[in-house]
Amino acid sequence: MSDEDFQRMDYFIDEAGSITLFDRRGRNIIVGKDGCSKFFMLGKIRVSNPTLLRAELTVLRTELLADPYFRGMPSMQESYGKTAIMFHAKDDRPEVRREVFKLLLKHEIKFYAVVRNKTDLANFVLQQNVANPAYRFNENEVYHTLTRELFGRLRQTADELNLVFASRGNTTRNQALRDALRDADADFQRKFGFERQHVITVEAKGSREDPCLQACDYFMWALQRHFEQGESGFIEMLWSKVGEIVDLDIEHGTRRGIIYGPKRPIFPPLNPDSALKSQ
Repeated sequence: MSDEDFQRMDYFIDEAGSITLFDRRGRNIIVGKDGCSKFFMLGKIRVSNPTLLRAELTVLRTELLADPYFRGMPSMQESYGKTAIMFHAKDDRPEVRREVFKLLLKHEIKFYAVVRNKTDLANFVLQQNVANPAYRFNENEVYHTLTRELFGRLRQTADELNLVFASRGNTTRNQALRDALRDADADFQRKFGFERQHVITVEAKGSREDPCLQACDYFMWALQRHFEQGESGFIEMLWSKVGEIVDLDIEHGTRRGIIYGPKRPIFPPLNPDSALKSQ
């Protein structure tokens, strides 16, 4: 194989929401109350030119930090550990987010995500406990399921897949993700009847170390705002970059689960009559 024929794909993977369902005493945490997220999601972006994206995000952050408009704002001070250190959609000011979104739209990026409803997941765990009192919920099982779903589908492939996970400092979780990738390839072979021929390299990094992980964080934040707060404008803005979003728990017809994508938007269509009345 010549160098011209060799293909490599770079994916950057992050999560949103907390997978925690129970406290240390095994008591249910009330989902959606007191800051507890209602959904947990795992997502990835495929970036055609990671080197360029890293460079442009770094330049953008440098320019914003030098802008007199932001002088004195806490998030732009290094001592606060926020935008002055890295882009993080939750912590960045709206003016900063707008600039990051505009930059992301200029790049060749494709976004994929898998979503779990934590209420449904907690109900499943309780049902399992009734059927089998010895059953214990394992958070890594959720990571395993979502990773297999995220990487086990028929999509464009390459000779080498370079996967970078946003590290959470949990070596057990990182190993669970690696195991799930292996199982995703096995799922693919069983489902489609042929084996994917590729080399996979996997590494875990802190988001501060790689601006491409910060870009994935922005996509995940936009999707999370839709599910958690019903604010669809952010993910709608990025919809041209969406490849597929799988909601594993929503009921769709006679089955469970639905796939959103370019032909099935996740956000409600604009009602022209409502728009006219609001003017």
